[in-house]
Amino acid sequence: MRSIWNGAISFGLVSIPIKLVNATESHSIAFRQIHTEDNGRIRYRKVCELEDREVTQDEIGKGYEDADGTIIPITDDDLSHLPIPTARTIDIVAFVPADRIDPLQMGSAYYLAASGAPAAKPYTLLREALKRSNKVAIAKFALRGRERLGMLRVVGEAIAMHGLLWPDEVRAPEGLAPDTEVTIRDKELDLADALMDTLGEVDLADLHDEYRQALEEVIAAKASGEAPPETPEPAAGGKVLDLMAALENSVRAARESRGAEPSGDQAEVRPLPRRRAAPKEPGGKKSTSTAKKTAAAKKPAAARKSTSKSAEPTKKTAATKSTARSSAKSTAAEKKTAAKKTTSRKRSA
Repeated sequence: MRSIWNGAISFGLVSIPIKLVNATESHSIAFRQIHTEDNGRIRYRKVCELEDREVTQDEIGKGYEDADGTIIPITDDDLSHLPIPTARTIDIVAFVPADRIDPLQMGSAYYLAASGAPAAKPYTLLREALKRSNKVAIAKFALRGRERLGMLRVVGEAIAMHGLLWPDEVRAPEGLAPDTEVTIRDKELDLADALMDTLGEVDLADLHDEYRQALEEVIAAKASGEAPPETPEPAAGGKVLDLMAALENSVRAARESRGAEPSGDQAEVRPLPRRRAAPKEPGGKKSTSTAKKTAAAKKPAAARKSTSKSAEPTKKTAATKSTARSSAKSTAAEKKTAAKKTTSRKRSA
């Protein structure tokens, strides 16, 4: 790999000659601007707006535009006198735990390669010291005309450096969080955890850029004079009306996509009830009348018939007893009336 910067790591009084190499590469497909009528390339030319003519690279310098539009020229000689001690040195200033670094600060990544045999031992010493301490090194370095902040860490058997933004270059997330108060239930958090566990089981090496792959197929088809392949329309997202149902469906879909068997304790997704629930007593139980009606409704038809049949003899017996009691009362009343009549006749005689 071609180096983009040569210098040294300053580790106290130890100097380690190194070469800076890009640790990443871009695979994105680049397009050219063209004239749509004849496919001619559209190019930009560097023109001086005062003389209205194109200028060469040797005629181009640097300048700072002031607030009032005035241009202040800055030459390379002006920049060479700036007090930048890190012009050719990666100066380590501290060692801190890795979790002290906010990922928002991290930028471009580089590999630091030992430059020559004399750099082998101090390079290995720094690498092993970083490994044993479980820390990262914070350093200052200069690249492309400005001083930068960097973080050194071990990757495999090499030392990598991440360019960091200065702390005052990271914006605070003020006013971005929802300002509406919401309540998150424990069951919702449990389902979110289950979804995270399922989606987290993936090898990052298996992920690839599907858009770039489809774009390459379109370019290859048009280059060969064929019609570009049709891609399916993405599924339209709907409104989330029931968060619990959405989480449960997401967990189920994630498990099925990974060939996992659904767990026995997986929650069942049911539609929200449209009617109000039956009234409840303070203790949380249904009222007695409601419970009796529900129990009667749940009885099988045969059981209800059997109950009605068995109740018939009971009703007949009760009716017979009632008739006998009525007859006995009538006879007693008649005897009492006859006795009263006899008594009244004797008195009159």
